[in-house]
Amino acid sequence: MKRENIPEELRALEAKICKMRQAKGDDTNKKRSGRYSAARIGLQVATDLLAAVIVGAGIGWLLDSMFGTKPLMLAVFLLFGGAAGFVNVYRTVKDEEKRGKRQESL
Repeated sequence: MKRENIPEELRALEAKICKMRQAKGDDTNKKRSGRYSAARIGLQVATDLLAAVIVGAGIGWLLDSMFGTKPLMLAVFLLFGGAAGFVNVYRTVKDEEKRGKRQESL
């Protein structure tokens, strides 16, 4: 629909909405971006932890099948994978803290 075909009432309504958004500061986008950011961080943390545990278990299972030490290597590398996952989660949280402090200072 072309701009000149829009009725005058709709143009007036659009102008009122724009004025109200400017007066309010329109922080709805900030709230949304905060929620999306939290969801992104949560998904990243879960993925980092799960991926590290799965990779550690896979390496342990592979080494067990190669050397015939059935549960030993699986258990050891499962623990290593869990530790690596927690290190990744710690790094992610620290990076997000730094990012939050930088945004607050701006």
